[in-house]
Amino acid sequence: MTDNRVEDLNIESIVPLISPEQLKQEMPISEAAVASVQKGRQVIRDILDRKDHRIFVVIGPCSIHDVEAAKDYAHRLKELADQVSDTLYLVMRVYFEKPRTTVGWKGLINDPYMNDTFKIQDGLHIARRLLLDLAELGLPLSTEALDPISPQYIQDLIAWSAIGARTTESQTHREMASGLSSAVGFKNGTDGSLTVATNALMSVANPHRFLGINADGQVSIVSTRGNPYAHVVLRGGGGKPNYDSVNVALAEEALAKSDLAANIMIDCSHENSNKNPALQPLVLENVTNQILDGNKSIIGLMVESNLKHGRQNIPANLDDLEYGLSVTDGCISWDETADAILKMRDKLKDILPARNN
Repeated sequence: MTDNRVEDLNIESIVPLISPEQLKQEMPISEAAVASVQKGRQVIRDILDRKDHRIFVVIGPCSIHDVEAAKDYAHRLKELADQVSDTLYLVMRVYFEKPRTTVGWKGLINDPYMNDTFKIQDGLHIARRLLLDLAELGLPLSTEALDPISPQYIQDLIAWSAIGARTTESQTHREMASGLSSAVGFKNGTDGSLTVATNALMSVANPHRFLGINADGQVSIVSTRGNPYAHVVLRGGGGKPNYDSVNVALAEEALAKSDLAANIMIDCSHENSNKNPALQPLVLENVTNQILDGNKSIIGLMVESNLKHGRQNIPANLDDLEYGLSVTDGCISWDETADAILKMRDKLKDILPARNN
């Protein structure tokens, strides 16, 4: 019994939500999607275990706000992925949740109509439908695990997950990630600190018990086995980049000191590009050159890419949204994307097969 004299004083309403099991019954995963997810997860695990010589590249829009534009991008990416598959394994970013420093649009799941109506139940349906469609194309998919409840609704379609810089230090997110079915990348802290990331990797590899929900939406005690495929993502911080060879070497030392695998992913965006999308291809080129010079720890890259270069503010009249242009972080265009990925493939195709020897 709730006593309104002392409880829920700042709660306006609580609305029941569809359960994960109900959503999956309405929108079941197909055999083609299962095969795609299983393959994607296994390839990434093999890359982290050095059983696959390729580099995996998590690439795509900063956030999804237009389903049709996302499908357009996905079809182009699948064609490009097939072209470079001997050297690079392309994983599409399908990010539905956006962390906010203060306030702002929180992503397609939270506010699918971008008008502060917060139709979360609609958002979950839209997000799951898109993931199903993209998985059935044969594309491996990635997302940021931000809300600790939402993975129950969509994680079955995800090949790789990210924990963002703002949440890497969060016990809640470390516990959640210990139970995720995909490999997971933990970004370094917003101040550039690696300690929060290495602590996270040690935490997530271990079993945890915490409060969560089950498939029927009941509050439950969740017990996890631990996730052995967590790794660090260098994204810059404190106003400085950290993708260069010196910072990569420092990251290798920090991982070794904590007895962690030397698996390092480079985020070409955020402070590694000074939040200027035009610099992302230069970061990618630098990382390519590090590998050519003998680096063995860099196993992945992240690139924010869309159909068009740059970003736009969300207009009052949503009809004024420009197609294929990000509404969150600035992205490189499709032409820039294809050019950068093809150049990377051509430079690395002969050296990567012998890299793990």
